[in-house]
Amino acid sequence: MKWAARFEGYNTQAFRKDCVSGLIVGIIAIPLGMAFAIASGVKPEYGIYTTIIAGTLISLFGGSRYQIGGPTGAFIPILFAIVMQYGYADLLLAGLMAGIMLVLMGVLRLGGLIKFIPRPVTIGFTAGIAVIIFTGQLANFLGLSDIQRHEDFLSNMKEVVVHLHTTSFYSLATACLSLAIILITPRFVRNVPGSLVGLVISSIIAFFFFEGKVATIGSTFGEIPSTLPGFHFPEITLERVQKLLSPALIIAILGAIESLLSAVVADGMTRSRHNSNKELIGQGIANIVTPLFGGIPATGAIARTATNIRSGAASPMSGIIHGMVVLLILVLLAPYASHIPLASMAPILMLVAWNMSERKEFAHILKAKTSDSLVLVITFVLTVFTNLTTAVEVGLVLAVLLFIKRMRDSLQVAKVLPDPSLKHEKVMPHMVSSQHDCPQINIYTIEGPLFFGDADLFESSLANTLQHRPKVLLLRMGKVPFLDMTGEANLSRTVKQAMSQGTTVLISGIQPAPKQILQRTGLYASIGETHFFDHTGEAIEYALHRLDTNKCLGCKHFAFRECTSLSDTRIQQSCAQQQTSTTST
Repeated sequence: MKWAARFEGYNTQAFRKDCVSGLIVGIIAIPLGMAFAIASGVKPEYGIYTTIIAGTLISLFGGSRYQIGGPTGAFIPILFAIVMQYGYADLLLAGLMAGIMLVLMGVLRLGGLIKFIPRPVTIGFTAGIAVIIFTGQLANFLGLSDIQRHEDFLSNMKEVVVHLHTTSFYSLATACLSLAIILITPRFVRNVPGSLVGLVISSIIAFFFFEGKVATIGSTFGEIPSTLPGFHFPEITLERVQKLLSPALIIAILGAIESLLSAVVADGMTRSRHNSNKELIGQGIANIVTPLFGGIPATGAIARTATNIRSGAASPMSGIIHGMVVLLILVLLAPYASHIPLASMAPILMLVAWNMSERKEFAHILKAKTSDSLVLVITFVLTVFTNLTTAVEVGLVLAVLLFIKRMRDSLQVAKVLPDPSLKHEKVMPHMVSSQHDCPQINIYTIEGPLFFGDADLFESSLANTLQHRPKVLLLRMGKVPFLDMTGEANLSRTVKQAMSQGTTVLISGIQPAPKQILQRTGLYASIGETHFFDHTGEAIEYALHRLDTNKCLGCKHFAFRECTSLSDTRIQQSCAQQQTSTTST
């Protein structure tokens, strides 16, 4: 999707729609931007700077017509951990590095790969983030004093419990009032954001009735400046880059996931289609530029994007206008923002956490009681009790291992023989038993992918057959959709072992992709082009004609068809004796 295409057919009416939606989303974004910044361990104005700069750049360079970008709740745990461990300056550098990674993802066209991250992993860490955000606001909601913030969940919970006796009635009343207004407002006024109404009214009441008794943005972080900060390029050293590589990668991956999920939601609401690689490039540009002006990492915000669409947005111009609205409010009303109580902002973040918790999807996956349920629970627990980096890494590795196990379990290698009672004497596994088998022609049906996870299982399944040195080994590979190099190596060992002892190897029904692998490695030529057949019946006829016109190695009995359809062990013993005699000769 070209940049100009997003403004195709743009007119005055569309601009009016964008102005309305941009104004509404801009007003909503102000309290959220400050709240997310505070929860991330930085000053509230940094959230506003991010909303202005990143929000504008994402709309300008992104791949979605309706995407609204800015600071989001999903980033809170990882950003807070970076601030606690490295400091605010290193957070800016990590954000810049993440931006470069996002641009590279887009340039390398990796946007489509994000969808392959298992759903249980994304639900698990999203629910874990929601728990961290919600519990992280308990201290502000209750107005607890002398609280020290820690990097880990248990230490923060211990702080809340130990200082519970310092609960402030004024903060609690302010928080409850803000929460009640936020919940009630949408029932009466749909077009006005409840979070803004709750924040303003509770702040006004606290200012006039609880002045000096409730912690505010000004008393905790100082006055909010009414201008954007100056340009500052961070100091880049090899040591700083190395230590921030892992946090930056997590920011990039999480930002990519959140932005593309938001773009997909926008597509579903508008029946449009975003360009995932262009969206990653836009997100990357925003995260490269924003830290240069003091802003924190940003990504696509699902709730604000949905609000943008519901408000009638017609193009990316609404996102640009939303950034300009926030800038205008910053310039005109910044001094008043310093009087906002932290208790008024706590319910906003708690509701954000509740809405992003994916509780229904969490319960749905958990109820299934599958391996995905295990991945979900482990990712969730690790997100809450360790950190997001560990949770994502372990969740992905566990999901891959369980997937490999499922694929291994799906491989079936079965010995088969023709069933005379069926049309065309279709080969079936139930025809093979200790009393009913053909020692000269062994036929195996292989179903499932042959790859590194199950290649050894395939090889071991045929080991016993090779010990008996059959005259012909027919492998039915019509249901092998995938063959990797490990699978090819095991197949090659089996084939070469069989051929070295005089066994003729035939293959039927092989699909184009596995066949291409065999051709590239030379195994196809080693087996011989004439030993590959489209259908099993053709391969059997070839084997029978090769064995002296339907006679099994020259024995007196009418071989394969009769031998496999009779339970007369004397015939099979005769075949076996003849085979032994021929082999020794």
